[in-house]
Amino acid sequence: MEIKKSPKADLENKKMLFLEIGLVIALAVAGTAFAISSKPEPEPYTPPKQDVREQEFEMDRTVQEQEQQPEQQKAKTQVLADVLTIVSNDTKIDTPDLLFSDDASAFDDFEFEVEEVVENIVEEEIFVTAEEMPTFQGGDLSKFRNWVQSNVKYPQIALENGIQGNVVIKFVVEKDGKLSNIQVLQTPDKTLADAAVQVLQKSPKWKPGKQRNKPVRVTYTLPVSFKIQQ
Repeated sequence: MEIKKSPKADLENKKMLFLEIGLVIALAVAGTAFAISSKPEPEPYTPPKQDVREQEFEMDRTVQEQEQQPEQQKAKTQVLADVLTIVSNDTKIDTPDLLFSDDASAFDDFEFEVEEVVENIVEEEIFVTAEEMPTFQGGDLSKFRNWVQSNVKYPQIALENGIQGNVVIKFVVEKDGKLSNIQVLQTPDKTLADAAVQVLQKSPKWKPGKQRNKPVRVTYTLPVSFKIQQ
């Protein structure tokens, strides 16, 4: 025989279970609220108190510094004004008349000492004849004259005016074979002299002359002929 449960008894058991669950939840909520409310509140921050005397001292010092700055600027301006005196362009400045005098006789009483510096320039000896005379392209002065006559250009203005003649030139063959000290001794016209000098300035190097087996300077005199062909 089976025993049947009564529906009313089952309902009563569920009511008791729900009641216990609700009681547990209520107790949990109440405990949580109590724990939150029981936490101590943080104390508000209170800044440290500053001595009133120190505040007044700092304020007085700031005011004094601000008052001293204009006075210092005034003092600097006054010092500069005492040192510099600004005058207009029309103001006459007294100066000693002697320093700016236009009269040269004002310096007659002064004695000036001028030291004369003399440079002793020793020029190497120039030989007219040497133990071994210079040579030009293996020849003597005659070969050089032929080279000059074949390279000289007759000035056009001299040709048009019928100017001709001999230009006598003096020059020095240096120890390195170059020509120097080219001088015109005689010429019928400046244009002819310039033409002759230009040729000598373009001369190739010579073989220098020697004296006691040492190169020396040797001078020559050369006539350059300008003749109009008929």
